[in-house]
Amino acid sequence: MAAVEIVLYEGSGCGLCARAAELLESEAPRLGFRLERIAIDGDEVLEKRYRLDLPVVLVDGEIAFTQAVAAGPLQRAVERAQAHRLEQGS
Repeated sequence: MAAVEIVLYEGSGCGLCARAAELLESEAPRLGFRLERIAIDGDEVLEKRYRLDLPVVLVDGEIAFTQAVAAGPLQRAVERAQAHRLEQGS
């Protein structure tokens, strides 16, 4: 089974984004997900969509966290995504 995909939308000067990135990077090996970090700075569409809620974390394409992320809820979100993948056979 392919790894769960997590996307972190972040912006420069965002302290909460830095904390979220640190947590996600440290938890990726343990929880077995693939992390992609996307800076929204200068992208008008992403700025409009996400700036007020940064950091924004998507788990397998669905918004799972905005403004903060913690280890326990992250683990549960990854486990739910893994279970969903098993149900879907992907």
